[in-house]
Amino acid sequence: MESMAIADRLRAEFPGEILHSYSNQGQTAVVIRSSRIVDILRWLRDTDDLRMNHLRSLCGVDNVRRKDPGLSRFEVVYNLYSISHRHEIRLRAEIGDKDPAIDSVVGLWVGADWLERETFDLMGIRFNGHPNLQRVLLPEDWVGHPLRKDYPLKGKEEWAGMTELLEKVKELDQFGFDPAGHAHGQIEPNEEDEP
Repeated sequence: MESMAIADRLRAEFPGEILHSYSNQGQTAVVIRSSRIVDILRWLRDTDDLRMNHLRSLCGVDNVRRKDPGLSRFEVVYNLYSISHRHEIRLRAEIGDKDPAIDSVVGLWVGADWLERETFDLMGIRFNGHPNLQRVLLPEDWVGHPLRKDYPLKGKEEWAGMTELLEKVKELDQFGFDPAGHAHGQIEPNEEDEP
């Protein structure tokens, strides 16, 4: 099925939830309200002639610098694919500007677990009902979310754990760790010593 036909089916099934749809460079996207995201994704996954059973990706977007006044600052993008029917669609769920949050889809796709955690970690978007929503890439004591457009390129101070990390490097240096794989003081074999 053509992606725009899938978008039309979505509009007919969830008329109050679809804000608009468009195609760009062969990809169709549907911009939706986030309030019924689980219902919409379940319907796309479970409807026989659609069977959007593969969540290719999930990510957060910060639209703060875009000129389009109709966009929310934050959105979550879901790229879906049907393995059996070989069609795809992109959903862009608008989630607002302040305290961005959306329902988790881990109950539909277990693989969404780490994708949602990564989006929470780097963008600060919360996923309601997520079974273990905590940072996955950055330390727990990290302040802020570095993929937000207003995140400072250089902070006012060093990450609190950096001092501890540098001390650990000094401690381990006594064992002669060299990233190139050579121990301190080891003489490189010369060509004459090789068999």
